[in-house]
Amino acid sequence: MDERERKGARGKRSKTAGPQKQRPDRYAHGPSDRGSGRRRAVRPGSGKRSSRARRRRRNAVIRWLIFIILILAAAGGFLIWHRYGASNEKADLEQYYGLDQEDEIAVVVNNEVVRDEADSSAEESETSPAPGKVYDGQYYIEYSVVRDRINSRFYWDPNENILLYTLPEGNVAVEVGSNEYTDVAEKKSADYTILKTEGSTAYIALPFIQEYTNMDYEVYDDPVRAVITSEWGEIQTAEIKRDTEVRYQGGVKSPILTEIKKGSKVTVLEDENDWMKVGTEDGFIGYVRTRLLNDIHEETTSREFDEPVYTNISKDYTINMAWHNVSNSDANGYILQTIAETKGLTTIAPTWFSLADTEGNVTSLADADYVNYAHQSNLEVWAVLRDFHGGINSYDETYEVLSYTSKRTRVINQVVAEAIENGIDGINLDFELVSAACGEHYIQFVRELSVRCRQNGLVLSVDNYVPQPYNEHYDIEEQGNVADYVVIMGYDEHTDGSYEAGSVASIGYLENGITDALKSVSADKLIAGVPFFTRLWFETPKTEDELAQEAGTEAASYPNKVTSSAYGMDEAARVVEDAGVQAQWDSETMQNYAQWEADGGTYKIWLEDNQSLEEKLKVIKSNDLAGVAEWSLGMENSSVWDLILQYVN
Repeated sequence: MDERERKGARGKRSKTAGPQKQRPDRYAHGPSDRGSGRRRAVRPGSGKRSSRARRRRRNAVIRWLIFIILILAAAGGFLIWHRYGASNEKADLEQYYGLDQEDEIAVVVNNEVVRDEADSSAEESETSPAPGKVYDGQYYIEYSVVRDRINSRFYWDPNENILLYTLPEGNVAVEVGSNEYTDVAEKKSADYTILKTEGSTAYIALPFIQEYTNMDYEVYDDPVRAVITSEWGEIQTAEIKRDTEVRYQGGVKSPILTEIKKGSKVTVLEDENDWMKVGTEDGFIGYVRTRLLNDIHEETTSREFDEPVYTNISKDYTINMAWHNVSNSDANGYILQTIAETKGLTTIAPTWFSLADTEGNVTSLADADYVNYAHQSNLEVWAVLRDFHGGINSYDETYEVLSYTSKRTRVINQVVAEAIENGIDGINLDFELVSAACGEHYIQFVRELSVRCRQNGLVLSVDNYVPQPYNEHYDIEEQGNVADYVVIMGYDEHTDGSYEAGSVASIGYLENGITDALKSVSADKLIAGVPFFTRLWFETPKTEDELAQEAGTEAASYPNKVTSSAYGMDEAARVVEDAGVQAQWDSETMQNYAQWEADGGTYKIWLEDNQSLEEKLKVIKSNDLAGVAEWSLGMENSSVWDLILQYVN
């Protein structure tokens, strides 16, 4: 077949074979590469697949974005919850209450958890005694907790292993390990052991404490704890609106101490805006949200209890007492001459008794003739008992005497016996060497002495420095309860041994002393002491060697070396006159002041005279005090007695 026949045959086949699919136009979607001049083949259905792929990719991206957003939201929510959400963490109650041993109990007193309550008077140890213990099913409280937080009249003598509680008529006494005790003169017993000890640490049974204390207590389990209330009066209470938690501190992240039910009563202790510090009835001290407290109001709490009454001797006149410094028996013979020049005195206080040794023996200069002469002049005699200028003269020695019950008793027996034998009207206690560690022993001595004085009709007055933080252990509040009169010595503001010259008794010193004392002692029991003396000071600049020797001490901050000598009123006036200077009134101290140069240094003196004394008497009278006392007879100008009579009568 030639070429034309083959062409014709192909043409016939194309006409007779039926319809044929037309080849897709390669340019249906336009040229893919205009510059090439070539057309790219496109497979059937490729456009649809491309669209679906793009949708799948888009959806995958969206899903990933949603996933990431959810992750971020979850993380943010977690962070917000972590920061602001409430914690369900429970506090370790053993740690909260400070419990270390199985026999220990937690102690809560007046809505305060007692932790590591160490006896401040005891020697330091590695561990503090537990606040409470359980022995044979009975609950006991450590002595220092009882003394400092519940009832300060309990007294533990670790030297002689005896527990005392002083009533107006005498002591309650308990020995270690016994269920028997003496109540003044009556023998009694309990159905439990009253006093337990571990070394020198004493534990007192709770029901025995309550017998002599206006207190309530409850005991709870898990953990074992004693909840004690011994303070009564106005408190703030509230009711819980709904079930909630009491947390260790204010804030939802603080550990939970306990769950508390709707309607429970709590004591409101502190307001911290969104949170309130509260005390629960079962002894948890923590915080709840302020908005969950309802009906916050004041409430008066009380308990029926017969408090012991310490009766006192109270004179129906204003006391005008002068100390008479008697250093030997010969001085007693000058009593008539001494009092002849006075006016208006009601009481004379000779310095007759002092501690002779550390065994509790007493040195006495008491003289019955002296007492008779004083009585003939209508003066009462309140003999002074001192812990200095005798056989002993140190803080340690005073502690050695007062820390033993038997030695205190010996002192009291001797002094009271001397007072009765010589017709003395009262005892004036002047202990000035009492350390902080000796404080509880000293005030127990005052209690015991007050009992014996009360039994024998003797007036008991107690001398004190003006109240300062460093002498709080003298406990003038308790003195005011058990003694007849409390005397504050409004002098020795600056004394021998001071690092700088200054007034013996500025008006501010006395005023502040009276104000502070009246916070603890009623005016009808408070006597203010004033001086009949002053000090002449001599100042010289310190040398470089002296300053170098004092480096690192308090004395180094004072540039001058000072010495002083005490002078009575007339002597001091003569010193100023002999120096050829004129004293000027100092409105700050309310005293006449003089200063002059001589002997290579500077002399300074703040005079005590009628003018300065009158300012002091004005303060005493304006506070309506029980009286005034003067140190000491023989140092005054005779004109002062008429002045004193104008204010004390």
